[in-house]
Amino acid sequence: MTEKTPPNVRIFAVKTRFQELAQRPGGIPREIAIQQAESGIEGYKAEFVDWVERELQELTQALRKIDSAQPDMAQLDEIYARSRQLRDTGTTMGLALLTFVADNLCRVLDAIQSGATYDSEIVECHISALFLARQNAYRNIRPEQVPEMTSGFHRMLERASRSLPDKAG
Repeated sequence: MTEKTPPNVRIFAVKTRFQELAQRPGGIPREIAIQQAESGIEGYKAEFVDWVERELQELTQALRKIDSAQPDMAQLDEIYARSRQLRDTGTTMGLALLTFVADNLCRVLDAIQSGATYDSEIVECHISALFLARQNAYRNIRPEQVPEMTSGFHRMLERASRSLPDKAG
């Protein structure tokens, strides 16, 4: 109870149906469930690599459609949606570098959607890095293992963010 709770109030915990079902006997031990999930993910990795390849091809095609200095939001939305998918599934599949680059690209696109100047070189650099990160030689590399690369991407994000219009005036 808190100091503000009247003394005649009785506080009791309520069990939800989910809690009751989760505490029933049966099922499998947690360690075995985790092991099965991890082996299931390992089984999907080969398919995932093919999916990443297709997704990057689609991302490249979407980028080729952008031919103006300031693309419209629909064009950016397609790139943004694919970048989010790569970021989110890359995390699940353990591709840390791919996830890092896709996340940074999402942040750059956020800045552009907020009014920052579209810089095609920054976006193209990220897409090239995504192609690199999906290769066997880079697939298991973590961002902290390539500090020059990660700091460069952070600088690109800062550059994109600096071009945001000043909202003070």
